[in-house]
Amino acid sequence: MRPPSIQIQSVLDTFGRQGWQCELVEGRDVLRTGFEAHHTRIHLHAQAFPELNALSVVTETPMEVDEDRLGMLLELLARANKQLTLGSAEYDIDRSQLMFRLTNLFEREKYDPDIVSSMVHCAIAELDRLTPYAAIIRDTPADLLDDLSIDRLLMREDLIPPVPGEEEDEF
Repeated sequence: MRPPSIQIQSVLDTFGRQGWQCELVEGRDVLRTGFEAHHTRIHLHAQAFPELNALSVVTETPMEVDEDRLGMLLELLARANKQLTLGSAEYDIDRSQLMFRLTNLFEREKYDPDIVSSMVHCAIAELDRLTPYAAIIRDTPADLLDDLSIDRLLMREDLIPPVPGEEEDEF
């Protein structure tokens, strides 16, 4: 077995400093872990591409949708992607997984730990933000699907998870 690359080792070090448990996939520059987010359990993998000095962080959570709702789910993700500056939301039809993917190119072989941490936080937050919208599409009765507006659904702020540390103090 070959040793981990400098790039994935720097990601391992960042995860360790953050106290995030993870496992290195044997023979690959890939880390796997999981997080409990506000709305769902999120599986995360981070893959280093040493030749490019790139890191890709992918989060996913199971989301079964039937054929009648698949088009609406894909529309939801397309509309959500238009609002994003970084990364993209996806749906893996074959595995029924809601996903978010974020990639960054680094200047140095040892990746900046602040950027790596931000990528992880962003990928988790974006997938957690999209999960309740997708669940509404999945759970809407078939006879009401024609009345469901994806545009209006995305405007619902009551479904957005709170930002840690920004909750207002109640007196």
